[in-house]
Amino acid sequence: MGDIAIRAEGLGKRYRLRSWTKRPDTLRDAIAAGARDVARGLGRLARGDLTPDGRTEDFWALKNVDFEIRRGEAVGVIGRNGAGKSTLLKILSRITEPTTGRVTLDGRVASLLEVGTGFHPELTGRENIFLNGALIGMRRAEIRRKFDEIVDFAGVERFLDTPVKRYSSGMYVRLAFAVAAHLEPEILIVDEVLAVGDAEFQKKCLGKMEDVAGEGRTVLFVSHNHAAVRNLCSAGILLGEGAVVAKGGAGEVLALYAGGFAEDCGFMSGEFVADHSPAAGHGPFRLERVRVSGVRSGRLGRADTGEAIAVELRYEQTVPLTSSRIVLFIRNGRKDLILATTDEGARARAGADTRGECFASQAIIPAGVLLPGDYSVEVRAAIPGMDVLYPNTEVCGFRIDGPIRNGARTPPERWHGMVCPAVDWHVEQELVR
Repeated sequence: MGDIAIRAEGLGKRYRLRSWTKRPDTLRDAIAAGARDVARGLGRLARGDLTPDGRTEDFWALKNVDFEIRRGEAVGVIGRNGAGKSTLLKILSRITEPTTGRVTLDGRVASLLEVGTGFHPELTGRENIFLNGALIGMRRAEIRRKFDEIVDFAGVERFLDTPVKRYSSGMYVRLAFAVAAHLEPEILIVDEVLAVGDAEFQKKCLGKMEDVAGEGRTVLFVSHNHAAVRNLCSAGILLGEGAVVAKGGAGEVLALYAGGFAEDCGFMSGEFVADHSPAAGHGPFRLERVRVSGVRSGRLGRADTGEAIAVELRYEQTVPLTSSRIVLFIRNGRKDLILATTDEGARARAGADTRGECFASQAIIPAGVLLPGDYSVEVRAAIPGMDVLYPNTEVCGFRIDGPIRNGARTPPERWHGMVCPAVDWHVEQELVR
């Protein structure tokens, strides 16, 4: 395959969906219905009729998917829920077989798709490290050489000889990712499973994947965190309804997705509107709307370097509270906390301690603070004695564009540090004596 690590040709995956016209009310009804279905199925099989009377239908999770990924490339796979991302990764990981087409992989593959994939629940963490290494073709001596690094990264040393069925989901993921990333596969496949971990763990994982890609190994990364995809990946594949919609540079593909392809993608659009889902929160506060835009340009979810950012919130307070406040957290693509700010003083002046009222607040982030790149907005309600944290705190995101120099935007990777305030410099020339 030369320098091609992964090649998909005409890849398709079909599932057969079955609908029930009536749910059995009793066990006797269920047994009778099952017997009738067996009899009908045998009759259809004899007639060669495998798609009868509307009770079953074909669903193509993937169809005619073609792409090539070069060795050492980090590629982000994006698309909304149901686009076929997880199905594609399961085929590439040899967990499921394609219905049509074929996929060719050149190198050892390690994948992390679901919590516990590849782990035996009855075995200990120590035993599962060796089991996973053996599954991707590692020798025992190679696994031993990496063993201490894996355990240190996962942070599960105290529970190393405990069966993994007793691990929490976070411990499971930490150990599974540590094994997949440290056993030196030529191809590393990671699904959205990293969302199970906390922000610090996600940051650690992204750093490790950057190291893997920097060592010339191939990374395939599926995530709804577009800032992470942009920072980690050089290329992107956009899936929609089981087909490849676009391939190209990560920035171009993300821009297409955030533009016209997925109008419902609230995170990259710079706006969150409550739909009565858990993301809107519960308890004393209910978040109704968050909107981020450039103050000067008015662009939704985008601003130029040197332009102030307006974060507008609308929320309902369901109980009377004293000394409560709304807190905004701004994080960069690697989950680093860049700044936190609260409306405590403004709420007091507005008399926002009453019940059953809607409040609108606005925070202005000064110009010349944020570096070019992608950012996420978190919203919290702080109450004396407790914190009410919305289940999905990353309600929306925005992007800071780099300055234009020589007719082109300066890419984010040209900038360093975490903030870019306007710094006064004074230079005086002195004569050399």
